[in-house]
Amino acid sequence: MTTDGRVRARGPVRRQPEPTRGTREEVVAWLLEGDVAIQYQVHRDLLGRERPDLQRRIAREGWGAQYLAARNADGSWGLGLYQPKWTCTHYTLLDLASFGLSPDTPGIREEIERCAQEELGSDGGINPAGSVAQSDVCINGMFLTYACHFGVPEERLATVVDFVLAQTMDDGGFNCRRNRSGARHSSVHSTICVLEGAWAYARRGYRYRAEELAQAVASSRAFLLRHRLFKSDRTGAVIHPNLLRFVHPSRWRYHVLRCLDGFAGADVPWDERMADAMDVVVAKRRPDGRWNGAAAHPGKVHVVLERAGTPSRWITLMALRMLDRYGTFGARAA
Repeated sequence: MTTDGRVRARGPVRRQPEPTRGTREEVVAWLLEGDVAIQYQVHRDLLGRERPDLQRRIAREGWGAQYLAARNADGSWGLGLYQPKWTCTHYTLLDLASFGLSPDTPGIREEIERCAQEELGSDGGINPAGSVAQSDVCINGMFLTYACHFGVPEERLATVVDFVLAQTMDDGGFNCRRNRSGARHSSVHSTICVLEGAWAYARRGYRYRAEELAQAVASSRAFLLRHRLFKSDRTGAVIHPNLLRFVHPSRWRYHVLRCLDGFAGADVPWDERMADAMDVVVAKRRPDGRWNGAAAHPGKVHVVLERAGTPSRWITLMALRMLDRYGTFGARAA
């Protein structure tokens, strides 16, 4: 016995066996127990199977059905395009696009076209803030993401594309404060919002100023890579710890998994400057092969998708998609 009354251990202390890491098959099976929106994307992105039957069910079951049930009689959500967060029309449509809701869902395209007409700012951007003359490039990047997903006619998007391209920063990215308070350095948050919108625009096959938008995509990607996706390009320090918190829905906020998943979906070639961010993702993997989700951004929501601090099907799906594309590059990503 020790002097403080504790019993001294006799003989060698046995280490507890390490928990068995879940196999890919086990993790995929767990994912397929989730919401139909998750099931659809697992089949599409991890198993290589097109399942239009699952996509159609998103409107009738689970999260998608709950979002659609919250719709106002006039086809909008919340109190209009941008109030209140996160139950307004804008963020609801962004979430529905992320679910993979069918572009042919009745009334969705018409609602987006109505917003494009009624919320058009004098600078050509979508501007729901009547008190601020300048449109917000983050909002417009996100608008492109869901407008393109739901197949809004190209002519409805022309002024939005014009506005976004006019906001390109000298360092290659974007910052929503450029035209409001004269920001001189790009923001990772604004840049990822525009990148996702531009990728959606290209996937839909729109042609208006497509080459210029592709150049903006290239310069934005270069901006993020110069920062190794989350570090200062001057000191190498982490820009902000929140960039390493994996939250879904991420809203307008950036995190490294969102970026890597976007790169993978856009078939961006591997670049060694992505390795530090991939290390962060791999290090957060649980022994059972899944990933936890961080706390959601505060605010009223239609549906609580997942509980913080528990295994997240969204985050796990994103991580596996990214690793399927880049996991063979470099020993650190193994």
